[in-house]
Amino acid sequence: MTTHDCVIIGASPGGLQAAIHLGRYHRRALLLDHGGGRTRHALHIENYLGIPAISGKNLTDLGIEQVKNFGGQFQREHVESVVVANGGFVVTSDHGHYHSPFVIAATGVTEKIPTIARMNLFFGRSVFSCIDCDGYHTIGKKLVIVANSLDGVRLALAAKQMFTPDLTLVLPDGLLLPDLADLLDEEGIATLAGTPQEFLGDQVLTGLRLHTGEETPCQAAMLSYGYTLNDRYLAGLDIVRDGNRTEIVTNHLHETSLRNLFAVGALKPGNPQAIIAAGQGCQAAIEINRRLLEL
Repeated sequence: MTTHDCVIIGASPGGLQAAIHLGRYHRRALLLDHGGGRTRHALHIENYLGIPAISGKNLTDLGIEQVKNFGGQFQREHVESVVVANGGFVVTSDHGHYHSPFVIAATGVTEKIPTIARMNLFFGRSVFSCIDCDGYHTIGKKLVIVANSLDGVRLALAAKQMFTPDLTLVLPDGLLLPDLADLLDEEGIATLAGTPQEFLGDQVLTGLRLHTGEETPCQAAMLSYGYTLNDRYLAGLDIVRDGNRTEIVTNHLHETSLRNLFAVGALKPGNPQAIIAAGQGCQAAIEINRRLLEL
């Protein structure tokens, strides 16, 4: 078992920024990541300060190089568990065991993407799953919102206010309540009930076909199906969660209810933007270094 000043799990913006800061403090930071991730799959990130536009893959790869340049250790490993032991934590991966007094969890979430034919042609280009990230790309377009819960109503109302008045909301049969249907009608938002089956178009998105055969034209689509946290490795730890939800509650320093265990990014409540997560990773690293100075 090797010992490190901090083990960071996940090469997300929050995890990378934490590793960069700890490296600049000349700390022994180990960053473990198994690859993939929502940020890495983003085709365009345009709201990151100082970077007009960059893909998530390029942002992540540049971040990994920065970590290495500042002396951080990066390894491709899948973390299986974190347990309290030996006056700190033992992190177990598919390659080994690592001991550290501090751990930062930064593994984000996996979005639930519905099975819709020809999704691969348009996802990330004209079919999106985050209004905060990509709503900007729907401005003035004929937009269809596809949801599996009444959260889609809130999303449709927000999209109309910010981006486009030309909206259709698709929900499962029987889900839309009469009062909400009346509200959407008053707002001029069309509604359809059914299961989305196929996106239409060749190089350009032109519409969505439902299982009934009914089609609705669109130039962009926004999906709202929720997500699952990538936090299975924390299952053995007694940490406070956010009520009926599953996000991890942290304090203003991004520390969980278990001392010296930090969580940043989409694992915790709030807005899961790359630039926000990076700031959280920075703050967690500064606090960890302060505590290391006191040890």
